[in-house]
Amino acid sequence: MTGSFLRLYVHEGQRHHHRPAWQWLLEQANGLGIRGGSAFRAMAGFGRHHKLSEAKFFELAGALAVEVEFIVTDQEAQQLLDLIHLEKIPLFYARIPARFGLIDPNSPRAPSIATGE
Repeated sequence: MTGSFLRLYVHEGQRHHHRPAWQWLLEQANGLGIRGGSAFRAMAGFGRHHKLSEAKFFELAGALAVEVEFIVTDQEAQQLLDLIHLEKIPLFYARIPARFGLIDPNSPRAPSIATGE
């Protein structure tokens, strides 16, 4: 299948409807029928303001990013982006074209990078 690798970046302290934004995104994607998603907390990083933040004991809570990612069809990606826009959630995202599928260990052939099968 072809589609998108959709990455959404929110601050760990960012909230939407009284829940962490990353959790709300996963719940909404699940409700849209998206087959899976994951959230990852950053160890360190910087954003558009060029302030480096690191995961240290004395670091202020909410200073680091959480990456929420999905491998989806283009239609699913658009549905999720439309919902985020409708809900007025400020975030940065990246959409990368992707080819994806399942590996069937009972198949006589491995997936082909050349043909996408």
